[in-house]
Amino acid sequence: MEYIIIIISAIFVNNVVLAQFLGICPFLGVSSKVETSIGMAGAVTFVIVIATMVTYLLQKYVLVAFGIQFMQTITFILVIAALVQLVEIILKKASPSLYQALGIFLPLITTNCAVLGVAILAVQKEYNLLQSVVFGTATAIGFGLALIIFAGIREHLDMVKIPKSMKGVPIALVVAGILAMAFMGFAGLV
Repeated sequence: MEYIIIIISAIFVNNVVLAQFLGICPFLGVSSKVETSIGMAGAVTFVIVIATMVTYLLQKYVLVAFGIQFMQTITFILVIAALVQLVEIILKKASPSLYQALGIFLPLITTNCAVLGVAILAVQKEYNLLQSVVFGTATAIGFGLALIIFAGIREHLDMVKIPKSMKGVPIALVVAGILAMAFMGFAGLV
């Protein structure tokens, strides 16, 4: 039951983008097409899950063991940067079209505060390894869900008539706010 609560909370109630406002850059930048959003969600999911696992192990067996917890942020950033390079290499070989579609946003995963935020939150919540991986996976799914829903709405907005002053970023921010309020409806679940 504890894992189900972690999953529901991470995906819906405390959505990393819509409730905690982490990862806003790719949320607004990559969300113009559903296809690109799905690719970005997959890449971010891979990085978040692996980063959460690796950073948990580093925190427990290196940083705490040697009493150097103050090095947590820089260590986690280095791990995330290395993982993003790994994802970039894999995508370049496995899916060149997705690699081209993501373009500049792929290196931006390195600076995506959602990835670092999830790793730090898993440590702060004092989860064990399995709980950390479940939390990281669920949070990444929540990020992907918000990204894909937002991309679908933005694709639809391109086909409707809206005032000229609201086109682009203004309507995107309004939609993001409404989407965040919709996710607030899940607050009573946990």
